[in-house]
Amino acid sequence: MSPPAPAAPARPSLSVLVPVYDEEATVYELLRRVHRAPVDLPREVVVTDDGSRDGTVAEVERFVRDHPDANVRLERHTGNRGKGAAVRTSLARATGDIVLIQDGDLEYDPRDYPALLEPLLDGRADAVFGSRFLGGPHRVLYFWHSVGNRALTLLSNVFTNYNLTDMEVCYKAMWRRVALSLDLRSDRFGIEPEITAKLARGGWRLYEVPVSYAGRGYEEGKKITWRDGVAALAHIVRYRYLP
Repeated sequence: MSPPAPAAPARPSLSVLVPVYDEEATVYELLRRVHRAPVDLPREVVVTDDGSRDGTVAEVERFVRDHPDANVRLERHTGNRGKGAAVRTSLARATGDIVLIQDGDLEYDPRDYPALLEPLLDGRADAVFGSRFLGGPHRVLYFWHSVGNRALTLLSNVFTNYNLTDMEVCYKAMWRRVALSLDLRSDRFGIEPEITAKLARGGWRLYEVPVSYAGRGYEEGKKITWRDGVAALAHIVRYRYLP
């Protein structure tokens, strides 16, 4: 049984959590798109730089200077710890009623925020995932990546009894109280199966909505590899059953 859902605030606030690592070429434009996202909620953007070696920090600071009304805060790791660690740092600094994870590249479109937020705002969901496989427009790229994503999602569904189509998707939105209850631990891309498994363990209501996807190639800066896929297999089992 799902935990009782407290009444939602009349006008909840939104925290967009942006983990970044070596995204000098994209992060300014990404923050511009987040700033222009069609969401009529008070919002903040919490960027955590995960030890970037390029000009990512300078680009975030340039955006803050150019857009003082955007409410962007920058946190920094002294070394590269992984996406999960950066998400946890941003979550710890967030103050919004709702949190939404946004990668620092341009693969996901902030114009999808209204669809992600709707099941939360109308009381149907405690958490909402986007899905690249529910019919939204997407760049045609990497057949074997899509096979791997679907295989990991299937295995996750076996252990969680969810019927998700895209467990590995970046876009995950939820009430901040739900996110904090998950006690997240993963440092790298294991954050995706960890969030899913712990939502299942907690009995939280999960919805899924279609999102667009403009995937990039490795020559364009894509970072996840087959090693992260193998690690995800262990995370699915670990976080579903182990303390």
